[in-house]
Amino acid sequence: MRVLLTGVTGYIGSHAAVEVLAAGHDVVGIDDLSASIIDTRHAIERTAGRKIEFHELDLRDAKGVECILAHADVDAILHFAGRKFVGESVADPIRYYSRNVTASVNLLAAAERHGINNIVFSSSCTVYGDAAELPVTEHSPISPVSPYGKTKAVVEGLLEDLCHAQEATRALALRYFNPIGAHPSGLIGEIPWGTPNNLVPYVMQVASGQRAVLSVFGDDYDTPDGTCIRDYVHVVDIAKAHVLALDAVGRNQFGNRDGFGALNLGTGQGHSVLEVLDACRAATRRPIPHHVVARRPGDAAVIYADPSRAANELGWRAQHDLVTMCADHWNFTRNNAERQASAS
Repeated sequence: MRVLLTGVTGYIGSHAAVEVLAAGHDVVGIDDLSASIIDTRHAIERTAGRKIEFHELDLRDAKGVECILAHADVDAILHFAGRKFVGESVADPIRYYSRNVTASVNLLAAAERHGINNIVFSSSCTVYGDAAELPVTEHSPISPVSPYGKTKAVVEGLLEDLCHAQEATRALALRYFNPIGAHPSGLIGEIPWGTPNNLVPYVMQVASGQRAVLSVFGDDYDTPDGTCIRDYVHVVDIAKAHVLALDAVGRNQFGNRDGFGALNLGTGQGHSVLEVLDACRAATRRPIPHHVVARRPGDAAVIYADPSRAANELGWRAQHDLVTMCADHWNFTRNNAERQASAS
């Protein structure tokens, strides 16, 4: 297949591109480079040993999207592009609706016009909000508490409606829990743009000396050590799920039989902030100082997945443990100081 991959130079998109290429498909990549660097394109190609077709484009440019889809001759779309930080979305919701919803409408409208019917969407566990029951299943209520989560839920709803309206359209939303880690080659990984908004990238910058101390947002949650608990999953495991998802949408063998489905991607095990910090200390062999600050708006106390449906319907299971995730993340961080600095 020829696969259109939006957000191709981003963290998850770059790892997915490597796995899609390894599976024998061709990649047509789009990224506006607003939160990534062009060197990641070359890192993808070095890792996979194959070239990609790359277009620098903001998906909010409807004419640009139309032009690419009119000529790219693609069979399926992996849609990753968008902003992804809870705290930032609370502070600037308009930016999030513009980048995550308006951009998706442009992409899906052009896809419909050009008969591109197989779509895999990069969604998030934030659509569940502060879940009342754990572990979270795909039947748990959709009740996001942040603008980021709400934008993901909106796009999922749009895809479901599109599948209902167009019998040929098939879409699968993959609801990631907390991706960390990096490709074991050390060539691709997370390159935070400015100050990291997620835990592990920030921890790694403290470990490498780029930052002085980690701020832990609250230690008074109703959890064993008072800090938030999340389901951390290796980014390579998530990337591999997308190759399986491409096949699944082609066969419409997943989720609801009306063309739309959603699957959780997680390990099924939660780890607290302090547990992750200890794992990073072990991986880096650095002290990594921290202090506790006020809670961050929009953060749920505990969330972790029931990933059994992805196992049953995709044959997918997370393969990496927390120690390996932290070690791979550190391997990329310490070996790519110049690339990290270019995005700071």
